[in-house]
Amino acid sequence: MEADRAQLHLVDAGNDTDRFVVASQAPIRFTPRLLSLDAHGRVLDWINWQDATCLYARGAVAWTLGEPCLRVHGGTCRTTGEQSVIELHPIVASRGHARAHALSPTPTLTNTALFARDAYLCLYCGQDFGRQHLTRDHVLPLSKGGRDTWENVVSACFHCNSRKSNRTPQQANMPLLAVPYRPSWIEHLILSNRNILADQMAFLKAQLPKRSKLSA
Repeated sequence: MEADRAQLHLVDAGNDTDRFVVASQAPIRFTPRLLSLDAHGRVLDWINWQDATCLYARGAVAWTLGEPCLRVHGGTCRTTGEQSVIELHPIVASRGHARAHALSPTPTLTNTALFARDAYLCLYCGQDFGRQHLTRDHVLPLSKGGRDTWENVVSACFHCNSRKSNRTPQQANMPLLAVPYRPSWIEHLILSNRNILADQMAFLKAQLPKRSKLSA
């Protein structure tokens, strides 16, 4: 079908916060990301609506889960005058096979995911803080051979980070309230996205490792 090109943006579709319409108007404040799977149902990553639309348009979608959450209005057909529409689902499985390393990647260490892992608590004083009042603290300081890895970093408020300074928790007499850990890929996906739709959260929680702190 021959269609004219049209710029795609998101506009609010009403009071239902899980449903949106894509059209050539000003974008809304945020857009949900879609959960990408391989054809066997193994979780890959979050993708934006533009990449998902390309999968649908190329016929590369193997199957989907959940009710449509986004609607893409595309170009208008010159012969029929009809505008193309693609409805996107919250969980999208693409055709083909994912590369082996993509199935169990190493989670990227970011402050967003770190603070979410530690429930926005300072792991020294135990107080709850907003993201803007937290810092990344290295349990074993970098100057003493510590590394910038999941197992060596915790959330800390500015006061505790400054008080601990270039010392270990033992040297500063500031015991940790929890042991830092490296989240699994599924845990990382939950921690790194603040706008997860209900269908996506249910699917991800079913994939969590046993004893995961995010299972509750």
